[in-house]
Amino acid sequence: MNKTELKEFLDEKVIQYNNPKFIESDPIQIPHQFSKKEDIEIAGFLTATIAWGNRKSIIKNANRLMHLMDNSPYEFVLNHTESELEKLMFFVHRTFNGDDCIQFIKSLKNIYINHSGLESLFVQHAKKDSLQIAITKFKEVFFEIDHLPRTQKHVSDPLKNSAAKRINMYLRWMVRQDNAGVDFGIWKNISPSQLSCPLDVHSGNVARKLGLLKRKQNDAKALNELDKFLRKLDPNDPVKYDFALFGLGVFENF
Repeated sequence: MNKTELKEFLDEKVIQYNNPKFIESDPIQIPHQFSKKEDIEIAGFLTATIAWGNRKSIIKNANRLMHLMDNSPYEFVLNHTESELEKLMFFVHRTFNGDDCIQFIKSLKNIYINHSGLESLFVQHAKKDSLQIAITKFKEVFFEIDHLPRTQKHVSDPLKNSAAKRINMYLRWMVRQDNAGVDFGIWKNISPSQLSCPLDVHSGNVARKLGLLKRKQNDAKALNELDKFLRKLDPNDPVKYDFALFGLGVFENF
């Protein structure tokens, strides 16, 4: 396919997968349970954090985590008691355990009390065409309070050559203006043009088969390469193609 044919093909796949039916089998259904901005962004962040492995397991465990937070994530983050935190000790998703979970709640509380919330923190360090530095700065602030060293592995750092798939997915959820009703677009001070595609095994393999990506590893360098290509296809909304790449990989075994 030439560039025009490739764009037409991918645009068709975006339309096919970027619709409300996508929510039914995707972890984004968890923040869709809420209507308040802070509930959506906290539920989204915690869900994205554990979004690796079997999707049914991710959704099941994310629902369990919301239940442990009394289905009021913002209220829980700000006003939890020590005994309420203890309930989280039994939460486990793969290598993310109760200690990590409690640490995340404490770090989120610090961000909302001392840094004006999640959106403000990312806006502060956003670059014109990238949020990757903002992710690194976010991690620094997230762990500025006393914390367990082991928990740091659950927040990726692009400056350490991570593709930061889960955070980039989360940022897509929060920032992208989606007329189809999947992504939320509740962060108005960041443009969708600044987003990066969530790069994982599925999207990476499809991108290579289509000639969008040459680098073999799914790392920060590969993400930069993919970003440049997707921005040529649509500079205003490059990560809409995440739906196409992911859908082709997961649902069509492309």
